[in-house]
Amino acid sequence: MGQATRTTGVSLSRRRRKKLSTTISAETHAYLRTLVRARRVRNMAEAVDTAVAGMRRAENRARLERDTAAYFEGLSPEALREEQLLGDALSRMAGEIDFDVE
Repeated sequence: MGQATRTTGVSLSRRRRKKLSTTISAETHAYLRTLVRARRVRNMAEAVDTAVAGMRRAENRARLERDTAAYFEGLSPEALREEQLLGDALSRMAGEIDFDVE
């Protein structure tokens, strides 16, 4: 068996799941069903997990953007100039990398 199982045969990932019983809008239900029908997910539970994961990624990106902006706004002019120089150097070096070489 690919996943670790107990003697009952229930996968560990399934045992870690929590039961959720709720009512959702017709539009949300339709969207989740389209994910299942398109075989992007195996079932409604995975559809909910996928939707929530997308929201979490968006929140994480927004937090990173805010934190990055705050970092640069808090730099002294000298430190900001050093960051710009480092960024320029990194950009030049990245341009020299041939990603197609095997």
